[in-house]
Amino acid sequence: QVQLVESGGGLVQAGGSLRLSCAASRSIFSNNVIGWYRQAPGKQRELVATITSDGSTNYGDSVKGRFTISRDNAESTIYLQMNSLKPDDTAVYYCNAKILDIWYSVKSDYWGQGTQVTVSS
Repeated sequence: QVQLVESGGGLVQAGGSLRLSCAASRSIFSNNVIGWYRQAPGKQRELVATITSDGSTNYGDSVKGRFTISRDNAESTIYLQMNSLKPDDTAVYYCNAKILDIWYSVKSDYWGQGTQVTVSS
């Protein structure tokens, strides 16, 4: 029921910055975990960052100190600020929303279509 649309990807030189956005079709107010994942050609999809409904964040080791995940007050848009980009950051980035039920189990798992980030050296 939740539609996720990513934007903000593009081509950037090493050391540059990009901000990705993920727009949700409705406000996310229930218990949830929102995350960004990425997948490079020939590699497995990996966790980039997550943010919970109470604002707690978690980051993958490869992006710690460089990336920041956040969301707006309406909880309808999720952001990923990417600084000090490296060629290894080149990947398709996906927005993910895990909606939890009353028992804190994953009720729904939604994915966006992905946005390409290319970092040149």
